[in-house]
Amino acid sequence: MLRIGLILLILPSVALMVLFYVDQSAVEACLDQGGSYNYDLAECDLEQEHPFKPLLVRHPLVVNGGMLLSVVGVFMCMKGLLWRPRKEA
Repeated sequence: MLRIGLILLILPSVALMVLFYVDQSAVEACLDQGGSYNYDLAECDLEQEHPFKPLLVRHPLVVNGGMLLSVVGVFMCMKGLLWRPRKEA
């Protein structure tokens, strides 16, 4: 229980951080070229301005699902640490 809880706690958090930094590096590369990042199409546009859309708005299922898996992992870790099977004498 503890091992599965730790996996569910750590892997979704790392995956969300990787997704965020990959997305952010694409935006930064576009801004360095003097363009405007189109968040809907995930591409750089040099002709017109585009409004900012957070990652949560663009990918709500991925972000909320990852956070939910992390919370489930926390509860599984707590259960694995606090409720050990009793040894019979």
